[in-house]
Amino acid sequence: MTTEASLHERKEKMRAIRDEIIALTQSPLYAYRVKNSALPVIGEGSHAAKIMCIGEAPGLNEAKTGRPFVGAAGKFLNELLEGISVKREDVYITNIVKDRPPENRDPTPQEIELYGPFLDRQIDIIQPRVIVTLGRFSMNYIMQKFGLDFDIEPISKAHGKTYTATASFGELKILPLYHPAVALYNGSMRDVLKKDFEVVKKFL
Repeated sequence: MTTEASLHERKEKMRAIRDEIIALTQSPLYAYRVKNSALPVIGEGSHAAKIMCIGEAPGLNEAKTGRPFVGAAGKFLNELLEGISVKREDVYITNIVKDRPPENRDPTPQEIELYGPFLDRQIDIIQPRVIVTLGRFSMNYIMQKFGLDFDIEPISKAHGKTYTATASFGELKILPLYHPAVALYNGSMRDVLKKDFEVVKKFL
Protein backbone atom coordinates (compact mmCIF):
# COMPACT_ATOMS: atom_id res chain seq x y z
CA MET A 1 0.00 0.00 0.00
CA THR A 2 1.35 3.41 -0.99
CA THR A 3 0.91 5.95 1.81
CA GLU A 4 0.78 9.72 1.57
CA ALA A 5 4.20 9.89 3.23
CA SER A 6 5.78 7.47 0.75
CA LEU A 7 4.25 9.37 -2.18
CA HIS A 8 5.78 12.57 -0.83
CA GLU A 9 9.15 10.85 -0.53
CA ARG A 10 8.90 9.59 -4.11
CA LYS A 11 8.06 13.08 -5.32
CA GLU A 12 11.10 14.51 -3.56
CA LYS A 13 13.38 11.85 -5.07
CA MET A 14 12.00 12.62 -8.54
CA ARG A 15 12.58 16.31 -7.96
CA ALA A 16 16.21 15.57 -7.10
CA ILE A 17 16.60 13.64 -10.37
CA ARG A 18 15.05 16.55 -12.28
CA ASP A 19 17.46 19.05 -10.70
CA GLU A 20 20.48 16.86 -11.49
CA ILE A 21 19.46 16.44 -15.13
CA ILE A 22 18.80 20.16 -15.56
CA ALA A 23 22.39 20.80 -14.42
CA LEU A 24 23.94 17.91 -16.38
CA THR A 25 26.58 19.97 -18.17
CA GLN A 26 28.70 16.88 -18.89
CA SER A 27 26.01 15.57 -21.22
CA PRO A 28 26.87 15.91 -24.93
CA LEU A 29 23.23 16.99 -25.37
CA TYR A 30 23.38 19.81 -22.81
CA ALA A 31 24.77 22.45 -25.20
CA TYR A 32 22.21 21.50 -27.84
CA ARG A 33 19.44 21.89 -25.25
CA VAL A 34 20.63 25.36 -24.24
CA LYS A 35 21.27 26.52 -27.81
CA ASN A 36 17.74 25.54 -28.85
CA SER A 37 16.01 26.73 -25.67
CA ALA A 38 14.82 23.16 -25.21
CA LEU A 39 13.75 21.45 -22.02
CA PRO A 40 14.90 18.16 -20.55
CA VAL A 41 12.13 15.57 -20.37
CA ILE A 42 12.21 13.81 -17.02
CA GLY A 43 8.94 11.90 -17.16
CA GLU A 44 5.37 12.28 -15.95
CA GLY A 45 2.55 10.33 -14.39
CA SER A 46 1.71 8.60 -11.16
CA HIS A 47 4.53 7.98 -8.71
CA ALA A 48 2.59 4.89 -7.61
CA ALA A 49 2.02 3.57 -11.13
CA LYS A 50 1.68 -0.15 -11.76
CA ILE A 51 2.72 0.41 -15.38
CA MET A 52 5.87 2.22 -16.48
CA CYS A 53 6.29 3.02 -20.19
CA ILE A 54 9.86 3.68 -21.30
CA GLY A 55 10.86 5.07 -24.68
CA GLU A 56 14.28 6.01 -25.99
CA ALA A 57 14.63 9.83 -26.14
CA PRO A 58 12.49 12.97 -26.49
CA GLY A 59 11.59 14.43 -29.86
CA LEU A 60 10.96 18.03 -30.91
CA ASN A 61 7.51 18.39 -29.32
CA GLU A 62 8.72 16.80 -26.11
CA ALA A 63 11.75 19.10 -25.88
CA LYS A 64 9.48 22.12 -26.39
CA THR A 65 7.09 21.14 -23.62
CA GLY A 66 9.27 19.14 -21.23
CA ARG A 67 6.71 16.32 -21.40
CA PRO A 68 7.19 12.79 -22.80
CA PHE A 69 5.19 11.44 -25.73
CA VAL A 70 3.13 14.52 -26.61
CA GLY A 71 3.46 14.39 -30.41
CA ALA A 72 1.72 12.07 -32.86
CA ALA A 73 3.36 8.98 -31.34
CA GLY A 74 2.20 10.14 -27.93
CA LYS A 75 -1.39 10.42 -29.13
CA PHE A 76 -1.22 6.84 -30.31
CA LEU A 77 0.26 5.78 -26.96
CA ASN A 78 -2.73 7.44 -25.29
CA GLU A 79 -4.99 5.44 -27.61
CA LEU A 80 -3.21 2.22 -26.65
CA LEU A 81 -3.72 2.97 -22.97
CA GLU A 82 -7.38 3.82 -23.50
CA GLY A 83 -7.77 0.52 -25.34
CA ILE A 84 -7.01 -1.35 -22.10
CA SER A 85 -9.04 1.10 -19.97
CA VAL A 86 -6.01 2.73 -18.37
CA LYS A 87 -5.72 6.50 -17.92
CA ARG A 88 -2.47 8.12 -18.98
CA GLU A 89 -2.16 9.89 -15.63
CA ASP A 90 -2.21 6.51 -13.85
CA VAL A 91 0.95 5.27 -15.57
CA TYR A 92 4.47 6.70 -15.49
CA ILE A 93 5.96 7.60 -18.87
CA THR A 94 9.60 8.43 -19.51
CA ASN A 95 12.61 7.75 -21.76
CA ILE A 96 16.10 6.41 -21.19
CA VAL A 97 17.74 9.60 -22.51
CA LYS A 98 16.23 12.75 -21.02
CA ASP A 99 17.43 15.30 -23.59
CA ARG A 100 16.59 15.46 -27.29
CA PRO A 101 19.32 14.19 -29.64
CA PRO A 102 19.88 16.54 -32.63
CA GLU A 103 17.50 15.93 -35.54
CA ASN A 104 15.82 13.14 -33.55
CA ARG A 105 18.71 10.78 -34.29
CA ASP A 106 19.09 7.56 -32.32
CA PRO A 107 20.71 7.97 -28.89
CA THR A 108 24.35 6.93 -28.78
CA PRO A 109 25.68 4.22 -26.42
CA GLN A 110 27.50 6.97 -24.51
CA GLU A 111 24.28 8.94 -24.03
CA ILE A 112 22.42 5.84 -22.88
CA GLU A 113 25.23 5.08 -20.43
CA LEU A 114 25.12 8.64 -19.04
CA TYR A 115 21.35 8.91 -18.63
CA GLY A 116 20.65 5.26 -17.77
CA PRO A 117 21.35 5.62 -14.02
CA PHE A 118 18.64 8.28 -13.77
CA LEU A 119 16.16 5.84 -15.28
CA ASP A 120 17.35 3.14 -12.88
CA ARG A 121 16.54 5.46 -9.97
CA GLN A 122 13.13 6.26 -11.43
CA ILE A 123 12.30 2.57 -11.66
CA ASP A 124 13.29 2.10 -8.01
CA ILE A 125 11.11 5.07 -7.04
CA ILE A 126 8.01 4.00 -8.99
CA GLN A 127 8.36 0.26 -8.25
CA PRO A 128 6.14 -0.76 -11.20
CA ARG A 129 4.60 -4.19 -11.70
CA VAL A 130 4.94 -3.94 -15.47
CA ILE A 131 7.58 -2.17 -17.58
CA VAL A 132 6.49 -1.59 -21.16
CA THR A 133 9.52 -0.87 -23.33
CA LEU A 134 8.83 1.19 -26.44
CA GLY A 135 11.39 0.50 -29.14
CA ARG A 136 14.57 -1.53 -29.41
CA PHE A 137 16.85 0.81 -27.43
CA SER A 138 14.55 0.71 -24.44
CA MET A 139 14.07 -3.05 -24.76
CA ASN A 140 17.81 -3.74 -24.89
CA TYR A 141 18.57 -1.46 -21.95
CA ILE A 142 15.88 -2.89 -19.68
CA MET A 143 16.57 -6.51 -20.59
CA GLN A 144 20.26 -6.04 -19.83
CA LYS A 145 19.53 -4.14 -16.62
CA PHE A 146 17.53 -7.06 -15.26
CA GLY A 147 19.97 -9.75 -16.35
CA LEU A 148 17.98 -11.00 -19.33
CA ASP A 149 20.81 -10.54 -21.84
CA PHE A 150 20.47 -14.09 -23.16
CA ASP A 151 16.78 -13.58 -23.87
CA ILE A 152 17.33 -10.55 -26.11
CA GLU A 153 16.01 -11.02 -29.63
CA PRO A 154 15.33 -8.58 -32.47
CA ILE A 155 12.25 -6.59 -31.57
CA SER A 156 10.49 -8.12 -34.56
CA LYS A 157 10.52 -11.39 -32.58
CA ALA A 158 10.36 -10.09 -29.01
CA HIS A 159 7.42 -7.71 -29.32
CA GLY A 160 4.37 -8.84 -27.37
CA LYS A 161 6.28 -11.43 -25.33
CA THR A 162 6.42 -11.21 -21.56
CA TYR A 163 9.57 -11.62 -19.50
CA THR A 164 9.73 -12.03 -15.73
CA ALA A 165 12.41 -10.14 -13.83
CA THR A 166 13.33 -9.55 -10.22
CA ALA A 167 13.94 -6.03 -8.96
CA SER A 168 15.00 -4.81 -5.51
CA PHE A 169 11.32 -4.22 -4.74
CA GLY A 170 10.03 -7.57 -6.03
CA GLU A 171 8.98 -9.34 -9.20
CA LEU A 172 7.95 -7.44 -12.30
CA LYS A 173 7.01 -8.17 -15.88
CA ILE A 174 8.76 -6.71 -18.92
CA LEU A 175 6.76 -6.31 -22.12
CA PRO A 176 8.73 -5.19 -25.20
CA LEU A 177 6.73 -3.33 -27.82
CA TYR A 178 7.48 -1.51 -31.02
CA HIS A 179 7.79 2.23 -30.58
CA PRO A 180 4.40 3.86 -31.29
CA ALA A 181 6.07 5.99 -33.97
CA VAL A 182 6.31 2.95 -36.27
CA ALA A 183 2.53 3.05 -36.65
CA LEU A 184 2.80 6.56 -38.07
CA TYR A 185 4.83 5.26 -41.01
CA ASN A 186 3.24 1.85 -41.36
CA GLY A 187 -0.49 1.78 -40.71
CA SER A 188 -0.59 -2.02 -40.43
CA MET A 189 1.52 -1.75 -37.26
CA ARG A 190 -1.35 -0.10 -35.39
CA ASP A 191 -3.15 -3.40 -35.01
CA VAL A 192 0.07 -5.16 -34.00
CA LEU A 193 0.68 -2.65 -31.22
CA LYS A 194 -2.92 -2.79 -30.05
CA LYS A 195 -2.81 -6.57 -29.86
CA ASP A 196 0.52 -6.55 -28.02
CA PHE A 197 -0.73 -3.94 -25.57
CA GLU A 198 -3.63 -6.19 -24.57
CA VAL A 199 -1.07 -8.36 -22.74
CA VAL A 200 -0.66 -5.60 -20.12
CA LYS A 201 -4.20 -6.23 -18.86
CA LYS A 202 -3.17 -9.64 -17.52
CA PHE A 203 -1.01 -8.02 -14.86
CA LEU A 204 -3.27 -5.25 -13.60
